[in-house]
Amino acid sequence: MTEEQRNLPAPAEKLTPPTPRLSSPAPIQTHGLTAERVAKIVSQSGSARMTALLGIAVVTLFVLVYAFYDQGLPGVAGSSRMEAAREEIYLDTVKRGYNLYQANCARCHGEQGQGGIGPVLNDQGKLLAHLSPSYLHNVLTVGGRYICGDANSLMGVWADSNGGPLNYREIEELIAWIRATKDDVIKVLDPATGEMVEVTGWRDAAYEPAADATPVPACWKDAFAVSPSPSPSGGEPTPMPTDTAGGTGGSYTIVAMGVKFDLVTLEVEANKTFTLVFDNQDAGIPHNVAIHEGTASAVGKELWQGAIFPGVATQTYDVPAFAAGNYSFICTVHPNMVGDLVVK
Repeated sequence: MTEEQRNLPAPAEKLTPPTPRLSSPAPIQTHGLTAERVAKIVSQSGSARMTALLGIAVVTLFVLVYAFYDQGLPGVAGSSRMEAAREEIYLDTVKRGYNLYQANCARCHGEQGQGGIGPVLNDQGKLLAHLSPSYLHNVLTVGGRYICGDANSLMGVWADSNGGPLNYREIEELIAWIRATKDDVIKVLDPATGEMVEVTGWRDAAYEPAADATPVPACWKDAFAVSPSPSPSGGEPTPMPTDTAGGTGGSYTIVAMGVKFDLVTLEVEANKTFTLVFDNQDAGIPHNVAIHEGTASAVGKELWQGAIFPGVATQTYDVPAFAAGNYSFICTVHPNMVGDLVVK
């Protein structure tokens, strides 16, 4: 190699540009983005955002509508699906309790809770202050000895936890029926006609005891000198207008025959006070006599009430005079004990 060749500069190396890690497809690299294509991309992006916002609005509206459907409209009674479902379940519980009561309890306490062999259950004073769910649960679990401490009580144990025939759910259903209000309406099968009839509960949720109401005793056999639910007026019932100069109209006797009166019709003189002798032949079962408007088939407002007394005993009532007309006499303790009073 000549000296001249040695002094020549070295040939420059051919540099290859590095391959980019992220690259666009060849068509884009070749043609690039035109103004038309950019406008189209922007338009598509805007449409996608609008679609997303519309989807969010639809979902939000659905959630709000379902919330109002589920929980109800504010201030609009009966608009809640949840409330309607709870009411349906509750009434179904009451209906099963009614059937349990008719099958197991009515023979002693009466079909309408009016009492008989066992104590009254449909008295508003007792339902308000005495027959609470916890009290009823204890009675059904332990039996009649819980009420009066009577080991020989005819009221047996009903809960299967203590050897009775009803499980815990049936006990709850039975209590639900006894505590049902007059606003609770159920449809049940009438065994006499085979048709479905409507039945309402016994309890009046708006009931308030009169100022002179006597506290309900712990034992139903005690303190029957007065009714646990006095007259609605809160005092002595007001007799019909009479001519007090008419004198007395004689003495009449009625007898308690089981849970019925021996008389179905009693005739007395108009505008004259009279004496009513009640011969109670039911040992240990309290009775009384009250005079109501209406007839035995359509008993109306109470006009006069005699004191409740336990048997065996004879109770004499001095009944005020009544104007001529048709009335009914009834046992407050057992409303199925009723008869016609004809005042002539």
